[in-house]
Amino acid sequence: MNEIFAYRLKNARIQQGFGSVESLAKELGVSKQMISKYEKGLSMPDGGKLIALANILGVKPDYFFMPATVELSDIKFRKKAKASKKTIEQIKINILNNMENYLLIEDILAIKSEFNDPLKNNVVNSIDNVEELALQLRKKWKIGNDPISNIIALFEANEIKVIEIDADDNNAFDGMSGMVNNKFPAVVINKNYNVERKRFTLLHELGHLLLNIEHFPDKEQEKICDRFAGAVLLPKDTLLKEVGPVRKRISVTELISFQKRFGLSIGAIMYRLVSLNIISQSKIKSFYIRQNTDANFKAYINEVRFLNDEASNRYKQLVYRGLTQELISISKASAMLNTDIDSLQKQLTIL
Repeated sequence: MNEIFAYRLKNARIQQGFGSVESLAKELGVSKQMISKYEKGLSMPDGGKLIALANILGVKPDYFFMPATVELSDIKFRKKAKASKKTIEQIKINILNNMENYLLIEDILAIKSEFNDPLKNNVVNSIDNVEELALQLRKKWKIGNDPISNIIALFEANEIKVIEIDADDNNAFDGMSGMVNNKFPAVVINKNYNVERKRFTLLHELGHLLLNIEHFPDKEQEKICDRFAGAVLLPKDTLLKEVGPVRKRISVTELISFQKRFGLSIGAIMYRLVSLNIISQSKIKSFYIRQNTDANFKAYINEVRFLNDEASNRYKQLVYRGLTQELISISKASAMLNTDIDSLQKQLTIL
């Protein structure tokens, strides 16, 4: 019991932003040595201190005694260099807690998930291989060459867990992919990003999940996953058919048309065009120069134009299902949705 409490206390402290035991000790009114003992499993707080800890850390008291049920493996954790160690630790704990709740509600509802890898035993010899693999994925998931209206819905329909987390520390976190309990594939993204960036990031992380690219250097892996994301979003055959095999010039109007239909940024489309040798390296270089020197052009190019939403709703729907079927209490549902009971009751209409 002490070990479970120690694990949960440390996780809750980090997630709530207490970077040191000293800062939490000050808030609780005890010595930092006492918090350290709690986190090492050498001591347990009395009832009053336990309730106070729960209130400070924004959890229910029973949270401290829930055994750990989630283990992340094969993690590909993309972050920007400016992300602090504290931010990264908070994100990791946030992911673990979210995934625990996700698997818990599936277990309560007796939902059995089984992932079938659409690119099993694939081989990536070069970055150009991903064009064929992106096409294979579209065939296996029966997408054809049509635009994908909702990437998250597509993932969840194919048994990939998607979690959006609030990581608004100067946009320090992009995304993460990995396996949960060596069984469930999961993708985690920053919910604060715009819809086009979310879509690209989701498919980039899918590349890390599905492609056998461990033999490439890290930077090359990132390039391969970028190429894969672009190829899944905007198929090669479609692009060649509508743009042509070689272009000396291309209009922004054409780019906006693709942006609106396929849901990726103009910058990503330009990268796609040069990757397929439709436009030259000099053309994309001049594009970047203009973007970096002309503020009005940059603002126009960076405008988001894809109108569909891109948000994960499955977990919330499962919690509501558990609540309406009386498999979980409203108190448990509020904790799982990280909202207060009054707000949840106002949102809940049962027929």
